[in-house]
Amino acid sequence: MTPPNPSEFARYLRTETFGGIVLLAAAAVALVWANSPWSHAYISLRDSHIGVDVFKLDLTVGHWAQEALLAVFFFVAGLELKREIVLGELSERKQALLPAAAAIGGVVIPVLICLGIGWGTPGIEKAWAIPAATDIAFALGVLALVGSRIPSSARVFLLALAVVDDLIAIAIIAVVFTDTLNLWALLAAGASFLLYWWLQRARVRSSLIYVPLAVVAWVATYNAGIHATVAGVALGLLTRVRADPGENDSPGARLEHRIQPISAAVCVPLFALFAAGVPVTSEVMGAVFSDPIALGVMVGLVVGKPLGIFGTSYALLKMGLADKPEGFFTRDLAAVAILGGIGFTVSLLIAELALPVDQAEQAKAAVLVASLAASLVGSAALVRRGRVHKRLLEE
Repeated sequence: MTPPNPSEFARYLRTETFGGIVLLAAAAVALVWANSPWSHAYISLRDSHIGVDVFKLDLTVGHWAQEALLAVFFFVAGLELKREIVLGELSERKQALLPAAAAIGGVVIPVLICLGIGWGTPGIEKAWAIPAATDIAFALGVLALVGSRIPSSARVFLLALAVVDDLIAIAIIAVVFTDTLNLWALLAAGASFLLYWWLQRARVRSSLIYVPLAVVAWVATYNAGIHATVAGVALGLLTRVRADPGENDSPGARLEHRIQPISAAVCVPLFALFAAGVPVTSEVMGAVFSDPIALGVMVGLVVGKPLGIFGTSYALLKMGLADKPEGFFTRDLAAVAILGGIGFTVSLLIAELALPVDQAEQAKAAVLVASLAASLVGSAALVRRGRVHKRLLEE
């Protein structure tokens, strides 16, 4: 088995760390802009239409950010998931079991908490999915900034967990938020994916073929009634990530090297700019702590995510069903699990898909408050664990 290139993995982490910082900056700009005297300009820009009235592509700027820019982000997530499955942490059963099971626990517990608190409230039939996802860029950014003394295995664990978490979230989006299917468009999307897979196996490398094909796959998926981000992750998973003999890099590595910086520095921050502009009024902030759905989202992220991730991992380790990463202590696991409560990108997306505008604003405010709380508490825990690791090294 060819191991993943360490320098490539390090580059991935550096890019995601930088992306997390840019993401935070974009969210801050959105919040300030949406609550400034120029808020009307923000709303006007977000809701202005761009595109052509063909294949339903006359979309608002905010909608383009949600459907197209996030498809690029999910393509990179699909590439990373494929690499982890074939070459990385998820390639061996005992290594894969811990982050994969932790991701499942980190989805199930928050969803149950959100359902329990919001039960009977209009909109909960889809809003339960909001606290299901962990934000890769945001969480890795926080870990890189304050967890430099934590073993590198913590970063690998968090990355593998977040990638599986995103895959579950994508499945939820594909199933829950698909109301009607256009059969012909669905067949066209399937044919596009099949052709992409065949071209990969045939070792075709021309971007003049792949770029138009990816656009056709995206348009067909969107018109089929499935959220277009699904096209991104499907193409990522179909990309070859193992290099052939005599080949310097696989297509997956080359694409990740080219596209991930664009995703981290442009696509995700632009989505955050148009998704995180929540009016911070007394009514909205009051609803965060009183509206059952918003409260369920917040408690699900801040309490349910760490509880699900740590509880599942601890149980598997105690039963001997999984291996703990090298140099990774149980308290390190608890500190990293807290970062799982940073929902942000995908949680904001699901809030927009699941709820009408007024409720969505409250749910997005809850996501922002929960993500801030998880990042602060997680940072404090990581700093404390970093001091412990420093002392152990000195001793």
